[in-house]
Amino acid sequence: MKLDYRYYKTIDSTNLEIKRLYAQGAKEGTVASAGTQTAGRGRTGHRWESPRDVSVATSLLLTPPADLPMEKLPGLTILAAMAVAKTIEEEYHLTCEIKWPNDILVGKRKICGILTEMDAANGSVNYVVVGIGVNVHQTKADFVEEISDMATSLDMELQKEHGEDKRASRRTIIRGIWENFLSYYQDFLRYQGSLEGIREDYNLHLVNRNKRVKIMDPAGEYEAKAVGMEADGSLAILMDDGTKRCVDSGEVHVRGLYGYV
Repeated sequence: MKLDYRYYKTIDSTNLEIKRLYAQGAKEGTVASAGTQTAGRGRTGHRWESPRDVSVATSLLLTPPADLPMEKLPGLTILAAMAVAKTIEEEYHLTCEIKWPNDILVGKRKICGILTEMDAANGSVNYVVVGIGVNVHQTKADFVEEISDMATSLDMELQKEHGEDKRASRRTIIRGIWENFLSYYQDFLRYQGSLEGIREDYNLHLVNRNKRVKIMDPAGEYEAKAVGMEADGSLAILMDDGTKRCVDSGEVHVRGLYGYV
């Protein structure tokens, strides 16, 4: 797959732009990135704040092969999370953690969100859009009050780590993310959608691993111990009665006992 980068100063949403580009005949590997999004969204439908020229908003078009089982596609979000973490760690030497399944944390605060969407008909996938938003140049004052204690940016963390006015490069981040993602994606296809190849590394980044967490299930909340991600992307948890079970990100949300993590 060859990556075809397209940049926009302002756009409603890079995910929406990829969908439009697909309708116009764009090929797999097309990347849409923007300086500002006016209608960015997160995984649960919440608005993703994208002020002008302070964050990364970028989306990739994929057309997975027909023989890849549809139930494996949520694993693409896991690949994206690992690609972001690897890029930040390699380029800026900041330690990343992952809140299952796809929130990237630095210093226990959220620095990235990922939204993966797909278009399917008659049991067949037409395309997948992997959208990523990374906070880069924001200061604490740029975050709205309700998230200011849970969010951070690369510049904020670099300044804490190095004690200097160091700024990250959005171009470097975008290209690093998709190059790392492409490497993971090739292995993902080779092994028919299994995440076994990245499972150990992912679990080393898992912020709640071996800790008690709160499972937000539509049937009712309960507590358990997070064990780690399985090869299918589910989270293995240990119940209080000693039994092990797996939960899926499409069905439940997981939080720390005392807050976001």
